Amino acid sequence: MKRILLLAVIILFPLLLHSQSDSLYFSDAIKIDLKKYKRESALAYRKGDFEKGKFLFDSLVENRLVGTRFDEFVFKKVRGGKLKLNKIKKPIVLITYASWCVTSPGEIPALNKLAKKYGRDVQFVVVFWNKRRDMKKVARKFSHNVIVCYAHETYKHDESAIASIKHTLGFPTSFYLDDTKKIVDIRRCGIKLSPKRTTYRKAYALNYNAYLDGLSTIIMGKELKKESLAGK
Repeated sequence: MKRILLLAVIILFPLLLHSQSDSLYFSDAIKIDLKKYKRESALAYRKGDFEKGKFLFDSLVENRLVGTRFDEFVFKKVRGGKLKLNKIKKPIVLITYASWCVTSPGEIPALNKLAKKYGRDVQFVVVFWNKRRDMKKVARKFSHNVIVCYAHETYKHDESAIASIKHTLGFPTSFYLDDTKKIVDIRRCGIKLSPKRTTYRKAYALNYNAYLDGLSTIIMGKELKKESLAGK
């Protein structure tokens, strides 16, 4: 009997962990050992150890955050109205920026093209951690296929999103959510390039392919074609 019970525990324990992950919200999962992660990450970047910094970020995402459920955040849309994430019934690519962040060359055009090409299958959402007046100019660069939103510490009801996303993983960051709002992946945005050594065409293609690679994690059964890196 004891052997049977032990075997049952061995079989069911992974399922129990998976079930707990499924029911855990991102805002709760990110709090676990967050101070330790931020301390070690800050130290790594301060020392210029970018490889370790990336390893810490990727480990946090893979071991703690993937599989958790994204919170039902509500954001203000720059074109008016509110966006309720739980009302979107397809996969989501959510990207966080701030108006003072300089996007890499070709990044926004690449996102616009992807949003136009795959808009039926996935919803692109961009959130700026700004007051509306401070991000209106950059918001105009995004096409109508991208829902551009904003949130700020001084605005009512934005505290939860600010605390859970902005003050934990930083920005720019991209979240890839499936149609049930479970996190499939989280990545840093933008391709770091040397403007003197990289043509705009190559920068655009690199950004396009980087986001396309993220899209491949949430769009199933679609042939996703990468851009040529011509014009090196």
